[in-house]
Amino acid sequence: MRQEDFVRRHQDEWLAFEAWLDGRAGRAREARRARRTWRGLPDADMPMQYRRLCQQLALARRRGYSPMVTGRLQDLMQRGHGELYRTPSPRWRRAAEFLIAGFPRLVRAERGCMLAAFVLFWVPAVAIFIAIVRQPELSSSLFDQSMLASFESMYDPDSPIRKLGRESDSDIAAFGGYIWNNISIGFKTFASGLLAGIGSVLVLVFNGIMIGGVAGHLQAVGHGDPFWRFVAGHSAPELTAVVIAGGAGLRLGLSLVAPGRQRRIDSLVEGGRRGALLCMGVLAMLVFAAFVEAFWSSIGWMPAWIKYSVGGALWCLIGAWLLLGGRNRVHEDAAP
Repeated sequence: MRQEDFVRRHQDEWLAFEAWLDGRAGRAREARRARRTWRGLPDADMPMQYRRLCQQLALARRRGYSPMVTGRLQDLMQRGHGELYRTPSPRWRRAAEFLIAGFPRLVRAERGCMLAAFVLFWVPAVAIFIAIVRQPELSSSLFDQSMLASFESMYDPDSPIRKLGRESDSDIAAFGGYIWNNISIGFKTFASGLLAGIGSVLVLVFNGIMIGGVAGHLQAVGHGDPFWRFVAGHSAPELTAVVIAGGAGLRLGLSLVAPGRQRRIDSLVEGGRRGALLCMGVLAMLVFAAFVEAFWSSIGWMPAWIKYSVGGALWCLIGAWLLLGGRNRVHEDAAP
């Protein structure tokens, strides 16, 4: 093939590859901002186009084409190699990118399971709360008298103890206890999904009933103010994480019960992988919730309006993160 015909045949490919290097490579922030308006070579096609460019360079050299052609292809190949094989980001940065972008994208991708988990948790919680507030004697059917007395003592508005929601443990000791408790609940909620999803359903409903029952009893006996001041801060990350863990468990059970066109074992492996990624974000949320619960929520002298303001801000921030996080960038659903 003559050089002129060779150039004419592949010129559009080279121009598209060069435009991608100029517009998408090197400046990550600008590239993410312009991702939705980019109309050139798709990012996913870049590796394939790079391999074609290398083949064309080898062919041009073997045929003895002019240095102008081979030099141009060599320059494009080197620039493409620098982008395709550059040193990966540090692990901490990839982990941060996953939490900021990949995790909320994965939550939204499983919106059906997340919505089901939300209903399974919040409907029983709200229903039992309303029922106990209207008929306080119902709390005796959920908890024995010793547990009710313990709840009332922890949130007694007349108590001289300045720590809300716990005994006189240090903040560090309480932090460790909260981490263990939160993570154990999250793990049970997710792992029980292996029982065809039924386990996650039962755990979500049970936790919703328990939380709604405690809140309803304390509200009914007049201890609502210290209770709500205690839970206002950490409720957003903790309860949202439990719901997401439940959604991951439902995804796991659905992969087992309804594998679709995949083999059941392949579907279960894929569901487990996605569930494990979700649990990484859940773990971070539960650790953060334990930190807030130990060092902020237990403060008894803080005015209620400050507690509620911080709690409302955390609900808004977590909601915005899950709804908007990762929308302006492409993130692989892979472990950081």
